[in-house]
Amino acid sequence: MAFVEKRTGVKLDAEKLLIGFARRAAPYKRSNLIFTDEKLIGPYLESGKIQIIFAGKAHPNDYTGKGIISDIVKMAKKYPNSVVFLENYDMEIGAMLTRGCDIWLNNPRRPQEASGTSGMKAAMNGVLNCSILDGWWPEACIHGVNGWQFGDGLGVDDFDTLEELDKHDAKALYKVLLEEVLPTYYENKSKWEEMMRKSIETTQEKFSAARMVKEYYDLMYTK
Repeated sequence: MAFVEKRTGVKLDAEKLLIGFARRAAPYKRSNLIFTDEKLIGPYLESGKIQIIFAGKAHPNDYTGKGIISDIVKMAKKYPNSVVFLENYDMEIGAMLTRGCDIWLNNPRRPQEASGTSGMKAAMNGVLNCSILDGWWPEACIHGVNGWQFGDGLGVDDFDTLEELDKHDAKALYKVLLEEVLPTYYENKSKWEEMMRKSIETTQEKFSAARMVKEYYDLMYTK
């Protein structure tokens, strides 16, 4: 919170839910998916019940990605006390967010996520992932125990158009966020704390670099 205030002048509320979203602003990652239905999500941002920190950069030639960043900046101006965009995304910002948020949001178009290492780092710090079942998360997710999934594993091959997929995933995100995440955070702190412990317990070894290197060695060089 102090880091964000120093960078932006925005004083967030430590008692309110804080969502982190930090990654390259590629179109398939859909950084602005949560704003799809502003009539629905707007009141939560207006009241501060949901706070979101964004960080990320688009490739200079990726005009769609730069448009996504522009949309997020507009929302930050519209909801200045609950939506923050941190400029000049770097390792320091990444480290702060993967250990300082309550929720780590990830909503790529499945199956286009390569891995999702930032989500692993967040999970090992007790930050609960709320993510599409893509990249590493299908292997890790125990819904309602160490985080949440939304979208039920559907992806680009299950819909005729990307617009249909995006609409489906936005609706699924709202359902889980508003009906499961928020009630747990605000009404059942003991469960939230237990989920944080489970997040650390189920990811710190299984998704470590040590496991990765050992598997590379065992599978590629000894078999």
